[in-house]
Amino acid sequence: MSDLHMPPAHPFDTSGLTDLGEDDKLHEECGIFGVVGVQDAANFVALGLHALQHRGQEAGGIVAHDPEQGFNNARRFGYVRDNFTSQKVMETLPGPVSIGHVRYSTSGSKGQTAIRDVQPFFGEFSMGGAAIAHNGNITNANALRRELIERGSIFQSSSDSECIIHLMARSMGRSIPDRMEDALRKVDGAFSVVAMTRTKLIGVRDPLGVRPLVLGKIGDGWALSSETCALDIIGAEFVREIAPGEMVVINHDGVLSHFPFRPQKPRFCIFEHVYFSRPDSILGGRSVYETREAIGRELAKESPVEADLVCPVPDSGTPAAIGFSLESGIPYAMGIIRNQYMGRTFIEPTEQIRNMGVRLKLNVNRALIKDKRVILVDDSVVRGTTSRKIKEMILDAGAKEVHFRIASPPTAWPCFYGVDTPQREKLLAATMSEDEMRDHLTVDSLKFISLDGLYRAVGETQGRNAECPQYCDACFSGEYPVKPADMVEQGFKMKPAAE
Repeated sequence: MSDLHMPPAHPFDTSGLTDLGEDDKLHEECGIFGVVGVQDAANFVALGLHALQHRGQEAGGIVAHDPEQGFNNARRFGYVRDNFTSQKVMETLPGPVSIGHVRYSTSGSKGQTAIRDVQPFFGEFSMGGAAIAHNGNITNANALRRELIERGSIFQSSSDSECIIHLMARSMGRSIPDRMEDALRKVDGAFSVVAMTRTKLIGVRDPLGVRPLVLGKIGDGWALSSETCALDIIGAEFVREIAPGEMVVINHDGVLSHFPFRPQKPRFCIFEHVYFSRPDSILGGRSVYETREAIGRELAKESPVEADLVCPVPDSGTPAAIGFSLESGIPYAMGIIRNQYMGRTFIEPTEQIRNMGVRLKLNVNRALIKDKRVILVDDSVVRGTTSRKIKEMILDAGAKEVHFRIASPPTAWPCFYGVDTPQREKLLAATMSEDEMRDHLTVDSLKFISLDGLYRAVGETQGRNAECPQYCDACFSGEYPVKPADMVEQGFKMKPAAE
């Protein structure tokens, strides 16, 4: 039986993730995965979601269809490994077509998400049922929601993604793909979507291609995924990326592709290269790991400093630190060790424990650090709270100097395309210059890679084309490729054109 409307048995305790400093990093809000044409497709989806867990740790859901049992759904709070590995659960999700979703809540609803907000979302239409999972953010969702409610739609969740289902319900298209195409033409913002009918798997990327989506082949079946690393775990062959503005409809006859949207110059999220994607994934034909190593090399060229050791802030700073070491000739060392078993707190997170949060996750390798001039390489600085605590740990271990090198430009603007970002006034780089941030963090030096340097590291040898940027870099530049209409309506002030 389906548990489409059942509450979770054990709501996930997020205290170990959010109260202990994880909110000092930017978070991707979703990962999506789908499979068609294989027996027990939901088992492959569960494995794919496990590989995409870094894109969302709060909740996950899977929908599957079986010709005899129809659509079935399981949605849970917590990790994929805790919810979708038991035979009891997976036996409720039979069939040759399935999609799934992992979710990280936005900052405003963290720890308050209802089970009804967990994707995939499902709807019954005159031509049959369909389920949809969405990665990204609809920037005109508030306006669409008001219009749909005025016309009689009844929303079950607070998610912007539910707008797509209601728009599909009001479409006059003759098939599910036609209705989805019609619905997505009314949507602004960033979206990569996987959807399913009784026999089809559907994938769509928005015309700018802000969020990733890839196609894989497994036996006689097919898979769609946010990243290639999830294809690896199920033994699927990476075929290609879904192109910006492309819709693919997959069934037993193969892959049908078309481009239903007005063509635009792609603006893929450059932060996927820096942090969001797993280092073992491929983006734009480039190894994410090799790109991050190139970022470290570029950073060493731009901001050299005399030191004894280059140490990553684990784990996301590791490839860039290796690149910095190789380019600078300064030895690389694991000066900070991550506790791989840090998850939920085992005791009540009192203020004292919250203050110890970084030390619960990271420990300094004192034998290496003592009396050394240390370069710490991290992927970003958001609020700066974690950076200050790490610096204090390094000094407590006896380091003579601490130099921060950051593998992204200063994050000075919030993202409205599917990333959990603090309000602008809470971003350190929005209110301070680089020198002021250095003084605030009380480190010997602080340098960020330049925006041009980042572009060179991802393969744009001439740097950033200021008149026509090759990527979405709004979190660094304040130049939004799609106007965040809902946020502007709520008072967000965009960067003046002349600034």
